[in-house]
Amino acid sequence: MPVINSIAADAETLKAWRRHLHQHPELQYDCHETAKFVVEKLQGFGITEIHPGIAQSGVVAIIEGRGTGRTIGLRADMDALPMEDLSGTDYASKVPGVAHTCGHDGHTTMLLAAAKYLAETRNFAGRVALIFQPAEEGGAGAKAMIDEGIMDRFDVSEVYGMHNAPGDAQGHFLTTSGPLQASADEFRIDITGKGGHGASPQECIDPIPAGAAIVQAMQTIVSRNVNALDRLVVSVTEFHAGTTFNIIPGTAYLTGTVRCFSSETRDLAERRIREIVEAQAQVYGCTAELTYHRGYPVTVNHPDQAAFAAQVAREIVGADKVVDDCDPIMPAEDFSYMLEARPGAYLFLGQGDTFGCHHPKYDFNDEIAPIGASFFARLIETALPLQE
Repeated sequence: MPVINSIAADAETLKAWRRHLHQHPELQYDCHETAKFVVEKLQGFGITEIHPGIAQSGVVAIIEGRGTGRTIGLRADMDALPMEDLSGTDYASKVPGVAHTCGHDGHTTMLLAAAKYLAETRNFAGRVALIFQPAEEGGAGAKAMIDEGIMDRFDVSEVYGMHNAPGDAQGHFLTTSGPLQASADEFRIDITGKGGHGASPQECIDPIPAGAAIVQAMQTIVSRNVNALDRLVVSVTEFHAGTTFNIIPGTAYLTGTVRCFSSETRDLAERRIREIVEAQAQVYGCTAELTYHRGYPVTVNHPDQAAFAAQVAREIVGADKVVDDCDPIMPAEDFSYMLEARPGAYLFLGQGDTFGCHHPKYDFNDEIAPIGASFFARLIETALPLQE
């Protein structure tokens, strides 16, 4: 089963949808115009059960098949990023400081295309729950939709999602059983000393050496506290102190992120950061406060669902274009909450040699939209077959 002919025939329409969304990006939970666009398209496909306003701007729509059966969820994220669009295209973002530089415009388009096909054919027994989600980019929109009850309310038994993959071969699928993307925690360290004149350091308690020592010591968490075969990233990404060359500041602060693939490593990293912050601050005569926030959990694919999704992908693009044991990656994904709530799987769809996600010149590759839409559609038809 290659790419579905009717979806392939709509390629120019999909491109127009996607480029419209690209020109009108929205942030976090404020995806109201995007949701309005989605609802209008769904209504045009003849879908009558549409539930907007979930988690502020999320949408869930139900397509009934031609027989009874389970409900399977398909999810697409809708939000953009707070950055400039430097793609230079004639359909670049019209919203200053906001851009679809992660491809969520493409994800929404692929799910809309699958919805159009499934609503027209209904060659399945059961129901499809189309989940259009806001606030993937740091806002935990998936969790918000789950907290508002979508899994129970719509009786979702399994859930699947997909993300474009710059740098991977165009039209190739990648996934794996078990951990696929890391957890994402963030921390802030506020250091307090005693400020004064830069020419009289003996009268001050300088927070800068304390901060530098904390940064240095934290490098030993990965190199000396964790098994070399485990995966852990501890990155200090900000260090702020002082205002000019001749003043020793009274305070400093650092921020950073922790990424890993197991709860044990996550606990260890947080514990060691706390110990290092407290001890190093004391050595330098300062006080320090650590604020540690646990963000998205590990994205863990369920084995049976990951194997099933990979098989569907093979039927779309061929066995030679599917990797079902790819290496996990350190970026995080709030689809992880959906996989904690229900069995399912997440996949990557290669979009070729393009700028990476979150780069100001990134742009979704419209050529892969019919492939992703066909995958979603065939997954439903395969998982919920009509009885002969």
